[in-house]
Amino acid sequence: MASTTLTDSLPLRDRQLSIQTGMAIIWAIAVAKFLLHLYFNNRYGYFRDEFDYIACGDHLGWGYVDQPPLIPFLIHLSRAVLGDSLRAIRFIPALASSLLVVQNAYITRELGGKSYAMLLSAVAVLIAPQYLSNGSLLGTNCLEPNLWMACAYFVILAIKRDEPRYWLWVGVFAGIGMEEKYSIALFVFGIVVGLLLTEQRRAFLSKWLWLGALAMFLIFLPNLLWNIRYHWPFLQLMHNIRAEGRDVILPAGQYFFQQMLLVHPLTAPIWIAGLAALFAWRPLKPYRLLGWSYVVCYSVFFILHGKNYYLAPIYPMLLAAGAVLIEFALNGWHFGAGGNPASRRLAWLKPAIVIVLLVAGARLVPITVPVFSPERFLAYTKTLPFKLPVMEHSHERAALPQWYADQFGWNEIVSETAVAWNQLTPNERQDCGIFAQDYGQAGAIDFLGRSYGLPKSLSGHQTWWLWGPRGYSGNCMIVLDDSREKLESLFKDVQYVGTSADDPYALEKQIDVFICRGSKFGTLADLWPSVKKWR
Repeated sequence: MASTTLTDSLPLRDRQLSIQTGMAIIWAIAVAKFLLHLYFNNRYGYFRDEFDYIACGDHLGWGYVDQPPLIPFLIHLSRAVLGDSLRAIRFIPALASSLLVVQNAYITRELGGKSYAMLLSAVAVLIAPQYLSNGSLLGTNCLEPNLWMACAYFVILAIKRDEPRYWLWVGVFAGIGMEEKYSIALFVFGIVVGLLLTEQRRAFLSKWLWLGALAMFLIFLPNLLWNIRYHWPFLQLMHNIRAEGRDVILPAGQYFFQQMLLVHPLTAPIWIAGLAALFAWRPLKPYRLLGWSYVVCYSVFFILHGKNYYLAPIYPMLLAAGAVLIEFALNGWHFGAGGNPASRRLAWLKPAIVIVLLVAGARLVPITVPVFSPERFLAYTKTLPFKLPVMEHSHERAALPQWYADQFGWNEIVSETAVAWNQLTPNERQDCGIFAQDYGQAGAIDFLGRSYGLPKSLSGHQTWWLWGPRGYSGNCMIVLDDSREKLESLFKDVQYVGTSADDPYALEKQIDVFICRGSKFGTLADLWPSVKKWR
């Protein structure tokens, strides 16, 4: 199935040496990417969602309202080994994002690419803004491309080697992916559609494909049972978000343009060529089911108004396919023992393409890696030829893009909450809960509040609602970010403590803090059903 390249005319020993040298370069690129993340990953502060994962990691279970259990489990282990520093919290993302470079080189090699194709696909993954972002923040996105591409890799092996046993591994990694982020189910569905639409449909006759499906189901089963037990929280969450109209809906042109931004505009010709090659180029046509999987995923995400980055995990395999085609083209279409004059004339393009990609990639690095101070970053954005994408309407008010803005302001909120806590008597503290409006505030109190001696927070937002009122009566509460009018309808005495200091770069800033005493609603357990907020 592999395409013919110039190195195929070399002796076997020389070809093996070329591949080994190429892989050494790939590993060097991956290590450089890892060190880049380690160095810059403590420049700002903890990200809103990171507080959520950390808190969930402190309450290990088979599921949570807004996510499956894998990332909370991994951060629980990581903190036990590495601690709570920003670099430690972001160690797993940095490692996973860097290994994606190597992973994609292997996919490129299995598609028939040689040293240059592997280098080109590795550089394309290296400079992609979305994968740089994945390595800079803890989140479900950080492992998603690795798991999608693990599935793609074993699909390729099953076809290339005509070995159905690899379908079992597709199922295993798809099952693990379901425990990390549910969107991999769409990728699996796309693969199934691709099988049905191509000659590879014969795989349905193999027991190994069905064993893979069983493996996927069994690995996902604990989380499935958890969702059934709690009446499908994630589906409730998605329904509420859609009903609220929180997300920005993109027209077709903008959606496609933002796909190019995610993986870098200059890599677009590579992945577009890869997609075309999967459908039309003979050496890659055996794998065109992967092309169909992209078409399915793109169509479904666009029709359902998914966020632009939902499709990001699928692009490495297209970059790999495109790199194979470009390598073949630059080497010339026909080869004899002495090579081809056309390929020698085009040889200069190989290093030129890589250099241009690296230079252009460096230009966009500050968008997703905090190499600049906030002030310098804002000046930098004015030099860009495009506006940075906004995915939720609430993000439009922030000076910085949301992925940066949500790393500011948390210490100020927790500090003001500590002021209220210190005004309580020792007796009041024994039965005084701290109620926050969202998982960002609640998680910040849980994580950053330890140094102030604050107890774990309460909230009706996402999984905090499932954790309940924690035994508090509700007769004394510290409440964040609520209106005095509403609080006075619930409590006999409402004391305004203060407002968190203004951080000009924060998305959440100047949060009011109140001490409320004497409940009018009975117990907090009685009130709890009404504070549920899954959106």
